[in-house]
Amino acid sequence: MDLELRHLKTIRAIADAGSLTRAAMALGLAQPALSTQLKRIERTLGGPLFTRGRHGVRPTALGELVLDRAGVLLPAARELQEEAVRFARAWDGMPRFRLGGTHGPLLGGLVDRLAASHPGVAVTTRTSWSEREIAALVVEGRVDFALVGACGESPPPAADRLVWREIAVDPVFVMLGRDHPLADRNQVELGQLAEESWTDVPGDGCFADCFAAACARSGFTPVRVYETDTASCVHLVQVGRAVGLCRATFPPTPGLVTRPLAGAPLRWRHLIGWHPGAPAAGVATSVVGHARAAHTEAAARSTSYTRWLAEHPGFGAVPPTAIGCHDSV
Repeated sequence: MDLELRHLKTIRAIADAGSLTRAAMALGLAQPALSTQLKRIERTLGGPLFTRGRHGVRPTALGELVLDRAGVLLPAARELQEEAVRFARAWDGMPRFRLGGTHGPLLGGLVDRLAASHPGVAVTTRTSWSEREIAALVVEGRVDFALVGACGESPPPAADRLVWREIAVDPVFVMLGRDHPLADRNQVELGQLAEESWTDVPGDGCFADCFAAACARSGFTPVRVYETDTASCVHLVQVGRAVGLCRATFPPTPGLVTRPLAGAPLRWRHLIGWHPGAPAAGVATSVVGHARAAHTEAAARSTSYTRWLAEHPGFGAVPPTAIGCHDSV
């Protein structure tokens, strides 16, 4: 019998589980079948790979050697497969921009700029509430660029697999109905909203925890938070059912106003990412520039944010020549 990658995966699974019974469950096999398979692998490799005892199995010296080599071969094989799939999906001789993004105005702005600057080139989009899902699509070669956000200083998803560039840093604003008692304020203290219900869009980052922590620092716990889509968030604010959390670039909308929170207790970093080994890497600099310009255009459409930016120069689009501390590979 020749040694195959699936055999190394089996050995790795047994070592990780610490027992044949648990490994069999993880692999979806009957325990006797796994024992038989292990014996065949051990005959192929020339000796026992594990010692068996009352508390499970432990690698032998030979087992440690094989596991050490498997730790190199299995990731290399996975990366080869991913690279081949990514190449096959991303490069068929036809120029195109495949964008993945979460909710927000920047994705639409980037699509508009790319379509205008590259007429005749296909620009397609994939959207999800999940930043991790969007990043995974780039890793798999199904999307060329990921346009996502991250709260505060939290790292972007798949930071060890993708190149990330910071597009802009925005404060988080609050959406208020036009008849709200605080709607005429230039800024709002978070503590002034302690008795309010809140609404926000979903996501799989740490924003919910960051919001809860900011509220705690202001001395309260939110009464309730309605997590729903953008249109429903707007409706709940318009009818006075809740106040909303939004990015500072949120476009003007009938029936509501957006106001900065005093002291900017919550920040949102806009990021764009791509795979360094994909063909898209060759046009990444241009796409980053378009994304930053799209943010500048979105910010200019918000009177409240334009006024706030004039007094807070550390926010807004990242200058083209800046290399931020969040740039990473």
